[in-house]
Amino acid sequence: MSWWKHETAIVDEGARIGEGTRIWHFSHVMGGAEIGAHCTLGQNVFVARGVKVGDHCKIQNNVSLYEGVELEDYVFCGPSMVFTNVRTPRAAFPRKGSYVRTLVRHGASIGANATIVCGVTIGRWALVAAGAVVTKDVPDYGWWRGCRRVWWDGCASAGSRCVSRGGRPPVGSAAADTCRKTSRPCVGWKRPEGLQVFFNWTACCDRSSWLFDR
Repeated sequence: MSWWKHETAIVDEGARIGEGTRIWHFSHVMGGAEIGAHCTLGQNVFVARGVKVGDHCKIQNNVSLYEGVELEDYVFCGPSMVFTNVRTPRAAFPRKGSYVRTLVRHGASIGANATIVCGVTIGRWALVAAGAVVTKDVPDYGWWRGCRRVWWDGCASAGSRCVSRGGRPPVGSAAADTCRKTSRPCVGWKRPEGLQVFFNWTACCDRSSWLFDR
């Protein structure tokens, strides 16, 4: 055959593997998957049925490509990065047959331990930094780093929840950010000059606890 696999790797019948591709230890490619030419699949890589991988892709160790994922040519997936294919997973309510598509365009790179929430497109030659969480489309040549701002109910030092304007409280609620336990206003945190941060933080009560603020 024109491609190679380690003796511990499993390639199911019906999988299509391109010329010159190499599949390393303990990897599993399911039937119905399509992998292009001159790709490298590192140790412990899983490729589900229906997945499409273009030519010259590099899939590093411990990466799973689930149904709904498509990689164009020259895509790099760093070690232990994660794809998903269901937005609201529940063990009691299987989502088989309704997986959400994720597309990684030509030349894009995804760093180690990054998480790609399904339903997004990562543009051509985009770069996703190690450990990042991608929740929205990344434009061509874009650089996505960190965890983008997502509202959580904050927790004050006494364990009570805080509400913030950034959290979009119900109409008619107090205009100021307040602690639900003490009713004291939360104190805005001023970013030191020259410090670049990727979250807007709000200090709650005695500054011993913090909450996200959109």
